[in-house]
Amino acid sequence: MPLYRYKAVSTAGELSTGELDAANEAEIVDRLRDQGLMPMQVVASSGGARPLAAVPAAPTRRERRSMFASKTVSQDQLLAVTRELATLLRSGLPLDRALETLIGLAPTRPVAALLQGVRDDVRGGKALSQALDARREVFSRFYVNIVRAGEAGGALGPVLTRLADTMERAKELKGTVTSALIYPTILICVAVASVMVLLFFVVPQFKTQFSQAGQALPWSTVLVIAAGEFIKGYWWALVLGAIGVAWIVRRALAEPRTRKRFDAFVLRRKLLGELVQKIETARFTRTLGTLLANGVTLLGALSIVKETVGNLVMRDALDGVIAELREGKGFGRPLAATGVYPRLATQMILVGEESGQLEEMLTRVAEVYDREVQLVIKRFLAVLEPVMILGLAVVVGFIVLSILLGVIGMSELVH
Repeated sequence: MPLYRYKAVSTAGELSTGELDAANEAEIVDRLRDQGLMPMQVVASSGGARPLAAVPAAPTRRERRSMFASKTVSQDQLLAVTRELATLLRSGLPLDRALETLIGLAPTRPVAALLQGVRDDVRGGKALSQALDARREVFSRFYVNIVRAGEAGGALGPVLTRLADTMERAKELKGTVTSALIYPTILICVAVASVMVLLFFVVPQFKTQFSQAGQALPWSTVLVIAAGEFIKGYWWALVLGAIGVAWIVRRALAEPRTRKRFDAFVLRRKLLGELVQKIETARFTRTLGTLLANGVTLLGALSIVKETVGNLVMRDALDGVIAELREGKGFGRPLAATGVYPRLATQMILVGEESGQLEEMLTRVAEVYDREVQLVIKRFLAVLEPVMILGLAVVVGFIVLSILLGVIGMSELVH
């Protein structure tokens, strides 16, 4: 049977590690629970069946194996810490003991240092939300307010579980978009590499023969040869130019006015605008629903959620919604009046507001648009892939045809 390495916590908060053989991970979990232990990590092991040493020094040992260990806390690590802390709190461990246990489970030195700082603040008399708020470089305003709401309601464990679920779904949405961009990126790189090889290595081989022929070449052949010479002689200028353009674009997009014009341009595009609109709507409604479900007022939640919206046009539209909400005009109708959020979403939100089920309806909207994002991505790729392949075929075909025209001209001269 396969061997599994586990980390578990006792009811007293003590860390237990070791290896067990079992048919699958579920069996390991059941056996650990029968022993009164709470499983935190169960992974397949490639080593022999020998017990592990205590783990407090694991982060340092792990980091010494890699020269490229991260010096910051990633979102994936934050998600894991949130879920593990929720599990420990729901099992009845006190907060400081739970944090102490997580320090022993920390995968990297930055995570351990972060948890140690939070633990020290909590032991010094601060609330967990205050300790997290002092570390805004890691914990967002959304995260801190969710924790604060959980503390106020006396249900920090369940609230952290809900927060971890929200973070997990946001991660899945981001992963869907990132995965969809992999194939187009590879295709663009292959296209650029193919054209560079043709212009850099193949075309110059024919230049000498064409020069010796002493015949006027077709304009397309002249153009291709000139392009090949330019790339071979000034490739470094093209690289510097690309870096310069990227820097200028990034600098321009850092300017709010330019960024807003760019975001408005993106929203006007048929498929791309639809994709961005649905991604932002899914994120916006899920975050807002999570805040409302944890006791944050609608007005306070909107001011927090506004920071999570990436498109400046859609973000700035919320300013008017917040202003009208303060005047008692509701939420659904002002949101629909902005015209930048999907009509289906605003109608569902309006129904939820009128029926007193806004939280549930926001969650439902987020689920609907999660599925919509996947459909739009499929449609977007269905259009993008053939366009890119056709574009590559046209460019490569033009280069090859230009060379062939030159060769045919030489053949006619010989005959």
